[in-house]
Amino acid sequence: MGRIIRVQRKGRGGIFKARTFNRKGAARHRPLDFSEREGYVRGIVREIIHDPGRGAPLARVVFRHPQEFKKTRSTFIACEGLYTGQYIYCGTKADIAIGNVLPIGSMPEGTIVCNLEGKRGDRGCLARASGTYATVISHNPESNRSRVKLPSGTKKVLNSDCRAMIGLVAAGGRTDKPLLKAGNAFYKYKAKRNEWPKVRGVAMNPVDHPHGGGNHQHVGHPTTVSRNAPPGQKVGLIAARRTGRLRGNKAKLAGNVGEL
Repeated sequence: MGRIIRVQRKGRGGIFKARTFNRKGAARHRPLDFSEREGYVRGIVREIIHDPGRGAPLARVVFRHPQEFKKTRSTFIACEGLYTGQYIYCGTKADIAIGNVLPIGSMPEGTIVCNLEGKRGDRGCLARASGTYATVISHNPESNRSRVKLPSGTKKVLNSDCRAMIGLVAAGGRTDKPLLKAGNAFYKYKAKRNEWPKVRGVAMNPVDHPHGGGNHQHVGHPTTVSRNAPPGQKVGLIAARRTGRLRGNKAKLAGNVGEL
């Protein structure tokens, strides 16, 4: 029996917990209320801030409370073109403009959106990374369903009442600049979690990893493993439907999906 491998140790937490101390809070839409369902509410962008461990900037937005004499503050993912002092509108009757939040059923086909809800009222869970966006493809008013294309190229059918922010997430060119040196990678992952540097399995001893050992650094057996493999053995290509390069027509189809 070998040692407890790295994948198993990560599940327990300990030194592998995320560094959340300096984070600015959850970035999500307003809670779905009567004002948004039947009309709209207006907010003002007070500041755009950096969130440690996140590539995209955040926007602090202040709204007037619909019932009480007070203000509520929300933290949104900033879309490209958002600026401090800008008014943004959230609700079914809001206009089609950059930064506004409204149901995808109220948007024309071809609209670029971000921070899209997967289920009505979940406050945003799709297309949230820097530079990403989803595209509204079509609507079916009879079933109240809409079809959207996600950043991965997958097409997904959602409830037309799911909300999204119009525009694409800011900081799209973040990955264009190379890290260049290990020190930059160190500080990048220091704000995220303990996942760098990452030692390869073939560089380990057999006791530490299923790919370890041997007189040369090689795996020595297929890297595909069963979905039902026990912990400690479940590393590599888990339950792979296929492996290897895409060749022929499949490669052309994959290229077309990337261009869309």
